[in-house]
Parts: sequence; C-alpha cells; structure tokens
Amino acid sequence: MALPRKHTRSNPSTTGNALRRLMSMADWPFEEFPDEALFSESWAPAVDLKENKKGYVVHADIPGVEPKDIDVTLDKGILTIRGSRTEESRDEGDNFHRIERFSGSFSRQFSLPDAADDGVEAKMKDGVLEIHIPKSEKAVARKIEIKG
Repeated sequence: MALPRKHTRSNPSTTGNALRRLMSMADWPFEEFPDEALFSESWAPAVDLKENKKGYVVHADIPGVEPKDIDVTLDKGILTIRGSRTEESRDEGDNFHRIERFSGSFSRQFSLPDAADDGVEAKMKDGVLEIHIPKSEKAVARKIEIKG
C-alpha cells in the first residue's frame, strides 16, 4: 500500500498555511507584521528570507508583475514590498473552468533587525524579486588586530 505524498506547499489562503506561516516567523531574523493577507482570501507573494555574512536576502515570487508595478521601501526599519497584478482580460464567450492565479494589490512588511543597513538593493529576474539588505558595519564580524 502506497502512502500519500506529503505536500510541503499549500494554497496561501488556507487557514492552516496561515497558522504555519505565523509559527515559522520566530525562526527568521525578520519579524513579519500581522496583516489581513494572512487570514483573508487576498493574495500575497511567497517570500523566502535568509541571512548570510554580508546581510539579509529576500526572494519574493511575483510572476506576471512588472518591476514598475512594485514598490520596495525602507522606512524606520520596516521593509515594505507593495504592488499589484492586473487581472487577465476576459473576452466575451470565454468560459473559465478554473481560476487559480491571483490578481489585485498585495503588500508584505517586515521589521528588519537592528543589524540591517539602509543600503538596500532590489532586482527582478524571471518573476522573482530579489532584495539585498546589507548588515551595518558595526554588525559585521571583523578581526581585531592586537597591538603589542
């Protein structure tokens, strides 16, 4: 008897996924602001957050959205990714059997650690927004010369 395959990714609008997202936030160097996107049917891009020696990196899946339709801001330690995806035009006579792609506005906010610097850079490639947030000079480990 074959066991059912474990699914590691689910629909972002499900309550279970929202709960897992809330619980997993404690594992990241960022703290996500609770917002209505966690609990409603609105869409929010999937985001990965990681830390390396130089800083923090955010990857957000935003296919079908042009860079001109995305705003990335950093204000008082809060990184905000905001934008919108327009709905595909529908011709008369189109008979959709299934619509799963989200459209409309989205917004994600993250509180950056104190170690984050203001020199944020963002680029978009193949539908993935990549944001680099360097660590401040005081937060980067460096070798101290011993005089003697």
